[in-house]
Amino acid sequence: MSGTSVDVEMLDVFKEELRLCKVTSGEVVAVLSGGNDHPDYAQTFMLAAQSFGATTFHVNVLKYGQVKVAGVQGRHALTGNRPAIEMLKQADMVIDLLGLLFSAEQAEIQAAGARILRVMEPFHILKQMFPTEDLRRRVELSRELLIAAKAMRITSPAGTDIRYGLTQYPVISEYGYTDEPGRWDHWPSGFAFTQGTDGDIEGTVVLSPGDILCAFKRYIQSPVKLTVRRGMITAIEGEGTDALLIRNYIDSFNDPRGYAISHIGWGSNERAAWHHFASTGRLASEHVMNALSFYGNVLFSTGPNTELGGSNDTPCHLDIPMRGCSLWLDDMHILDRGNFVRQDLRAPGR
Repeated sequence: MSGTSVDVEMLDVFKEELRLCKVTSGEVVAVLSGGNDHPDYAQTFMLAAQSFGATTFHVNVLKYGQVKVAGVQGRHALTGNRPAIEMLKQADMVIDLLGLLFSAEQAEIQAAGARILRVMEPFHILKQMFPTEDLRRRVELSRELLIAAKAMRITSPAGTDIRYGLTQYPVISEYGYTDEPGRWDHWPSGFAFTQGTDGDIEGTVVLSPGDILCAFKRYIQSPVKLTVRRGMITAIEGEGTDALLIRNYIDSFNDPRGYAISHIGWGSNERAAWHHFASTGRLASEHVMNALSFYGNVLFSTGPNTELGGSNDTPCHLDIPMRGCSLWLDDMHILDRGNFVRQDLRAPGR
């Protein structure tokens, strides 16, 4: 898109997304962006919102030469910009093209009642993984099951065997659109997750070839054994580059909280592709939502827990979707080697 021209296909897709988000006449929809990022998205979202009768405005903040570092969360160009934050708090909906995740600013805007939709992927991924109402049903069911559970156990043929207590933190569902005040979602998406109780996560995680280090858009090449005691990684073992990479990366932050276990959940989006990075050549413009959302993955992560109301705001974050795991909530079998056991959690035709 250049000048005032509009990509008609993009406009139609964005209208359909905002229809799912229940944008209506009289609402205020704000777009937040940074620097020169996504000018076509900003313009098209405003046009789409106006087609529903909404009032729109665009907040664009300078990025001050800021370089996005892989895996660093909760640090962004809106920090300290009180006039911009106050403007966004007045909106009914905020389209986040900047990336506020894990930040106090995002929490403040949500607390004011604005629903937030994060959009980071290129257009072809937005189309590929476009949300459906059935995806929402399955993700929300996953959320309900997690809310009711007291404990989670995960195993794998490679040797993973870890238990999470689940009595302290809320559960978040992401299905790719948001239509409720104060709710955040990411288009595209497709998973539910929670946080283990502080100090009540124990066991072993064995990362296997094919598991994904999202921060580096890299598939694990050789086994890595993570020993977890009281919610902290106490040992990282492995003969290959992957163990060295994980250990050195976390150590580079000089923050022991980077060794904390963060959120845990599973992916439900049958339109997401595990092979995505291999097929695209890890294009810099593409984010990691295929990896986080692919059907039947166990989404293991390390680092911050502020998204779920915790106090660990370390910027060191690793999302590691794992293939072929089995998962139980209390005595309920959810996944068997990456396949959903419950019929009501399966996608149509799966």
